[in-house]
Formats: sequence, structure tokens, C-alpha cells
Amino acid sequence: MAYSADRIEQLLDDGVRDKVYPGAVWAVGDAAGPYHTGAVGVLDPDEPDLRMRYDTVFDVASLTKILAVWSSVGALWEEGKLDLDHPLGSFWPEVEGRPVGRATARQLLTHTAGVPLRAQLKSLYGSDPQDIRDGVLHEVLHRPPGEAVEYTDRAALILGYLAEHLSGQRLDQLATARTWQPLGMDATRFGPLPTEVAARCAPTELDQDTDTHLRGVAHDFSARLLGGVCGIAGAFSTADDIALFLRHMLDASTAAARPGFGPAWTRESLTVQTGGMEPVRGLFWHPAPGIAPAADTWVHYGFTGTGMWISPRQGRWALLLTNKLYYTRDRRPLTEIRDTFRELVFG
Repeated sequence: MAYSADRIEQLLDDGVRDKVYPGAVWAVGDAAGPYHTGAVGVLDPDEPDLRMRYDTVFDVASLTKILAVWSSVGALWEEGKLDLDHPLGSFWPEVEGRPVGRATARQLLTHTAGVPLRAQLKSLYGSDPQDIRDGVLHEVLHRPPGEAVEYTDRAALILGYLAEHLSGQRLDQLATARTWQPLGMDATRFGPLPTEVAARCAPTELDQDTDTHLRGVAHDFSARLLGGVCGIAGAFSTADDIALFLRHMLDASTAAARPGFGPAWTRESLTVQTGGMEPVRGLFWHPAPGIAPAADTWVHYGFTGTGMWISPRQGRWALLLTNKLYYTRDRRPLTEIRDTFRELVFG
């Protein structure tokens, strides 16, 4: 191999020592499956006998955008039920005549739709899910569609609503039926988790109301506000399940036999879709930091400390799952470890 599994283990052990995260799980593989895996540290520093394990369940945070929204939108696109370049208002009555109706699904996937950047749903719309949906879909745009690349969680929230409209299913039902169940991702689900599953879950941040760390309940307030299911966050998964997902992205030979997204969606998504605008984006994926888009290594991160990478050119994928949010919301402590991990795996 072009990298050393021992160096990866040492890197991640150092992160535990330096209290970047209580523990971490990692894997590297190709279309045939993982060929190196590992787990370091503990689930919870207050329970040192509970070691981090490869089958630990993680709050994957924004990886929900890929595992649930991106995959579901891709399935609908490949089935001919969604044209990425038609204005949403031309086929979605709920946004016809509304500002967001001028944007396209491709612009939402590239964060160029111009939707508002703020995501304080409760303070803006209250706590009723229908009021939140109406507020998000009817609000004025931050800027004209196609003018700039500006990351916003609302893009995934709107795309989740769109996928529900086109499929007639809730997002959790759609993702399960089209992607998770066909791929054998049996441990992947939206929260809150049942008690017996939550016991295997890595805790995240401290809940000020209970003075305990969240475990089996989404850290993301928007997801909790919407009952655990939304396009922004809320999914829980394991290294094995995410490995199955990434394998599927690389393995074109099995796509025709399975429901859900296939190789055409992967190829479309892992290409530059933003022209000359910066920062460069594919469809919900972006080039790994420090690597030119031509190098073909793409990444998506989750705020809890999760991440996954894929390189079709190298035929390789990698995942790194941590619960760094247990210690801090500051992204910086994990950034150097992520970058070094990527360098060790992909060069």
C-alpha cells in the first residue's frame, strides 16, 4: 500500500492523548470492501472501560446530507423523476411563485441557490414542523441564484423536502427504502435511537438541560426540533454501514441490480459543478482540502467529528468517525488530524 496503517493508528492515538476526541474509528478500502480498519480510545472519558469499537454507533451529523439526501436525490434523478436544471417552481407547486422556486436542484446541491445562510429555525418560525417547512420554503433569497457559492444547511433541508414531495415518502422512509436497506446498511437510521442501540452510541456534546452528554439523540438542534428527521442532520450510522455506502459508489458492477443511486449519479456529483466560482463544489461533495480538484479526491464532513473521502481515480475510499464534539465545538483541533489522515491514505 501507499500508506502505513501503523502511522494512521499512531496519528489517531495521539488525538486521544491530546483530547481532540475521546475515541475514533477508521477504515480504508475499495470497491471490494475495507482492507484496513481500526478503533482507538474510549466512548466516554467518564466510563474508561467502554472502549471505542469498530461497531460503535455515531451521530454522523452532516454526513446525513450524503447518506440520506444526496443518495435519495440521486435515485430520483436516475429514475428520471428530477431534472436538476429546471426551476423548482416549475414542477413543485409548494414553491411556485416563491423566491426559492427560481432556484434549481443543482444550485441547491452546489450551495449556489442564494437561500438564507442562517439556520435558527425556531427563532424564525417557531416549533411547529409545518410552520418551519412553510417558513423555509417561502422566505426571500439571500442573493440571486447562481451568483456565489455559500454553504448553508438550508440547501439540504429544502432538498429533503423536495425528495419527500417527489417520492411521496418521508425522508427517513425514502432513504431506508432506496438506499440503506438495499445496501444492507442495517445499523443506519434517524434518531432518537432505541435505548439498547443508544447504549452503543458515542456520546457527543453536553446537554445543558440535563447536564449529560447527548447519546442516541441528534446533537443538531434543527434535527431535534423536527423530531429527529431532516435533511440537515439526525442520522446515526456505523463504520461498516458507511463502508458499504462508499463501496457502492465505486462499484459500478452492482448498481444495476440494486435500487437507489448508481454510478451515473456518482460521476455527475464528483465533478466540478461551480464553473470558475470559489470555493469549488461538486454535488454536495467538495475537493479534499489541500488537493486540486483534478486530483479527484472528494470529501464530506460532519460537525460531530465525522468524515468520509472517496477517490474514483485511485479506486479508494476512507472514513474517520470521532466524537470530538464531546470536548468542543471548535473545528480546529480535528482539522490537522483530518488533513494528515487524508495525506496518509490518498497522498
